[in-house]
Parts: sequence; structure tokens; C-alpha cells
Amino acid sequence: MRPFAYTRAETVGEAVAALAADPDAQILAGGTNLVDLMKYDVARPGAVVDINRLPLKEIEELQDGALRIGALVSNTAVAYDERVREKFPLLSSAILAGASPQLRNAATTGGNLLQRTRCYYFYDPSTPCNKRQSGSGCGAIGGVNRIHAILGASEHCIAVHPSDMCVALAALEAIVEVQGPEGPREIAFADFHRLPGDMPERDNTLAQGEMVTGIRLEANHFAPHHTYLKIRDRLSYAFALVSVAVAMEIDRGRIVDLRLALGGVAHKPWRDPLAEAEFAGATADEMTFGRIAERLLTGAKGQGGNDFKIPLAKKAIIRALKQAAAGRPQDQTIKAIQ
Repeated sequence: MRPFAYTRAETVGEAVAALAADPDAQILAGGTNLVDLMKYDVARPGAVVDINRLPLKEIEELQDGALRIGALVSNTAVAYDERVREKFPLLSSAILAGASPQLRNAATTGGNLLQRTRCYYFYDPSTPCNKRQSGSGCGAIGGVNRIHAILGASEHCIAVHPSDMCVALAALEAIVEVQGPEGPREIAFADFHRLPGDMPERDNTLAQGEMVTGIRLEANHFAPHHTYLKIRDRLSYAFALVSVAVAMEIDRGRIVDLRLALGGVAHKPWRDPLAEAEFAGATADEMTFGRIAERLLTGAKGQGGNDFKIPLAKKAIIRALKQAAAGRPQDQTIKAIQ
């Protein structure tokens, strides 16, 4: 681990000022990702800004059934909060599908949004990685790519976003609240993370000096018909090969509203709202679910080692839609696929 300057911010303003002053500064909250990256010599911040004293640790009820979740609320606190479990059970389920209890106790809401990919090449400084060192190449293309992207990739990067929580937030169309040198602003969740394009080193659309202060969830009618289905190599403590977050509203056997996000398949949680809208009014049955899966996977492309993800994703989408339509969401305590 390399030397770095350390600042413990007492206010959001102090944290923003410290971030704005040093383009190499990074935030320390739970540390479940940053500390590992620093130990591996992947992250080399010139300054570390500790924000653990900031007043961002509350879940606040807003008007019309909305919730605001502070950036420092732990994943465990969110997953077991009764308001989240009642109004946004998809979010609770997705969090409980990820990591271990110990990590969920330390990991924060804001940190989960900002975690880096778990690509083997990104974590190994002896190998080429455009995300770690721009212009060095992508070792995963033509290399070991079993866990890599089948959607939205580029010739510069085929890494995937590792979060479970973010897949649910994409389906729930959360709003990311940020603070920066120019003041506060809001970012639609779909616009927060980036596809790699020709700048894979940039994971998100935060500007220099900006930090996440919270997440806002607007009220919805998806609680009766939701699920988070995660396909992984083992049932405990593993990242998704493919995950599916489904939020549906059904009336008399027909789809009124559908939101479906995929994890483990792209550089960001993957959604296609235009494709979802095509199935408004369709019968909520297995034939329709197969058509939805085909439509959502249009353009999917494997890299050799991960070709299996395409048929796996199709089956997972259909299974998740069946779970949600039946009102029987995946049980994250048992974890075995229902």
C-alpha cells in the first residue's frame, strides 16, 4: 500500500472540498472495496477522505410513500428496515443475495454504487487493463472471460458491474442524490453508471469533487409481484453470473407495468425500458416471458468463455418473471432457485 494523505471530514462541505482539491482523492466509508484495491496496488489515491462522521446514516420517510436512504446507511440496515421490506422488498431481497453478513454490516449504500468491477485483469497490475491503465489493452478479450459482459461491451473493456443492490435500484428507477462544488444535484439511476465505450476507466457520471449523499425511492405498486433471482457458481458469497431483478404490476392476468434489470452481464445494471414497454397489456404467461427474454437479449454477444451466459440469461429471465407473476419471490434465506 502506497503513502497517502488522510482527511476526516466533519461536514459534507469539507468532504466535497477535499475531493475537489485533489483529482486523485477517494472516499473511505465502509472500505470493503477501496481497502482491498489499495492493498493490491490497483487503487493509488493521493488522498483518502473519510466520511464516516457525516450525517448520512438515516432512512427518511418522505411524502407520498417515498424513502430517502443516506449514503452511509449500511447494507444490512437497508435490507432489514421494515419500511424497505414493506414498500421496496425487491431492494431488500437483492441486498440479502449479495456478499456475506459481515460485509453487509460494513458496506454502505453509497459505496455499493461506487464499487469497482471484480474482473481478474483489473485486480492484477501485472496484466493489461484499460480500466486500470488507459491504453494498456483488455486482457479479458481473448483471455479468461467466463464472468464477463455479453451486453453493452466495447473493444476496450468487457468487465461487468458486480453489485446486486444496484440491479434492484435500476429496476426501481431510484434517484441518486449528489453534492459537489457547484451544489446538490440529482441523477436518474439509469444515467449514473456508464457503459465502457472508449473510456472504461470511468465507471459513473460523477463530476470532479462530487460525492453521493443518498438514494431516493419513489412509491410504486410492485411489492406484490417482484423477485431477485441470482445465478452464481455457489449459493453463498459469490458474484452473479447472471442476476435478474423484476418489478411487475399485473391486473387480471395482464402486464400493466414491467421493469426488469439484469446484473452480471454488462458494465452497468442492464435495462431496456423501450423493450419493457412493448409488453404492456400482454398476458403474463410463459410464452410472453419467453418473448420478453428474447427481446431483452437482442444483441447479446459472448467472448468465448462466457458464451453460456446468453442461454443462461434467457432461462433466468423466464424463471424470474414466473416467480414475480406468481407472487412468489426468490427466498434469499434458502438461496436455492425456486
